[in-house]
Amino acid sequence: MSRSEDANARLTELALHARRGDPHAMEAFIRESQHDVWRFVAHLAGPHLADDLAQETFLRAFRSVRRFNARSSARTWLLTIARRVVVDQIRYERSRPRTTHATPATEPTSPDTGFENVVELNLLLQDLDPQRREALVLTQVLGLPYAEAAQITGCPIGTIRSRVARARDQLVTTRSHPDEETG
Repeated sequence: MSRSEDANARLTELALHARRGDPHAMEAFIRESQHDVWRFVAHLAGPHLADDLAQETFLRAFRSVRRFNARSSARTWLLTIARRVVVDQIRYERSRPRTTHATPATEPTSPDTGFENVVELNLLLQDLDPQRREALVLTQVLGLPYAEAAQITGCPIGTIRSRVARARDQLVTTRSHPDEETG
């Protein structure tokens, strides 16, 4: 069993114990998955929203853990919840009129979140189509297998492969042809 498979199996086991009401298992489940959840939502919605969206993800997971039945790994289940949280946030933001432009760079972050790394990566990924960015983050940043990424996004594995390939091509093209204006 690979390291990733071991981690997935451990998370799934913790979720099943939490399902049975073990509070220590739920704590361990959150502790062992919070980094991946934070990184995933930060790449999809931005680091300025990541803390709130990760917290909302775990609140939803906590409320629904009794329905977790291990048809997929707990990691897949949790990242699917995180994806829904981000989609809900985007819908909410689009439904509200904008009065001012927010400045996410001024919001505080915790020093151990890798904020700077996320910002650098987000600058690279910001011009990608959201679906390509999501596929790339799931497979290349979080290291999920293509099949698991397909399950999280609800699309065929071939679509994930295509989105990742196109995202890579776009990143290579962008990096090899920098903006002429920036000199």
